[in-house]
Amino acid sequence: MYTISIVFFIMTVIGFVLMGMDKRKAKKHQYRISEMTLWLVAFFGGAVGAYLGMQCFRHKTKHLTFRIGFPALAIIDIILFIKIVGVF
Repeated sequence: MYTISIVFFIMTVIGFVLMGMDKRKAKKHQYRISEMTLWLVAFFGGAVGAYLGMQCFRHKTKHLTFRIGFPALAIIDIILFIKIVGVF
C-alpha cells in the first residue's frame, strides 16, 4: 500500500509538471509535449496533477476532451486510491 501511495504521488507531480512545461513551451513556440504523453501520464495515476496543472497554468482548457477527460480520470484515480489504500 505504501508503494502505491508513492506511485500515485509521483505520477501526480509528473502530471502537474508536464502541464506547466507544455504551457511554457507553447508560449515560446517550441517543440511541445505530445497529447498522447499527457494522456498516458493521466491514465497511469497522474490525472489529479494533470487536472490541477491544467487549471493552474490555464493550459488545454479549450479542448473538450481534456476538460472532460482529466477530471473524469482524476475522480477514478481518487476512487481507486481510496479503495486500494483503504483511506476510509
